[in-house]
Amino acid sequence: QVQLVESGGGSVQAGESLRLSCAHSGYTPIRNCMGWFRQGPGKEREGVAGIDSDKWTTYAQSVKGRFTISQDRAKNIMYLQMNSLKPEDTAMYYCAAARSPLGGNWCTREAIYNYWGQGTQVTVSF
Repeated sequence: QVQLVESGGGSVQAGESLRLSCAHSGYTPIRNCMGWFRQGPGKEREGVAGIDSDKWTTYAQSVKGRFTISQDRAKNIMYLQMNSLKPEDTAMYYCAAARSPLGGNWCTREAIYNYWGQGTQVTVSF
């Protein structure tokens, strides 16, 4: 049984940083995409960042240069380092894992993902 558990969310002021973690189990071997998604108030869920088994990364335009996705495969943890946070980054953040062999830019596309965590809330105030 695949389990994904996010942590690291919280309330910060604009300009500050947070690091989200996604501990996963039952998802071995790690084949291709894992990603971070978010859903803000009144908005649809969107892909934020993705990473494939070749460690190729992709980002939403709105977070490029501020967010960094990474993995520690030995520990089965995926991270999202979020710097220079803005109020518009306020959202519930979810990690996800895919069974699909697709990688690259597919890693921020919700349609390929099979497994989801419960989410961790990030709130950024002015």
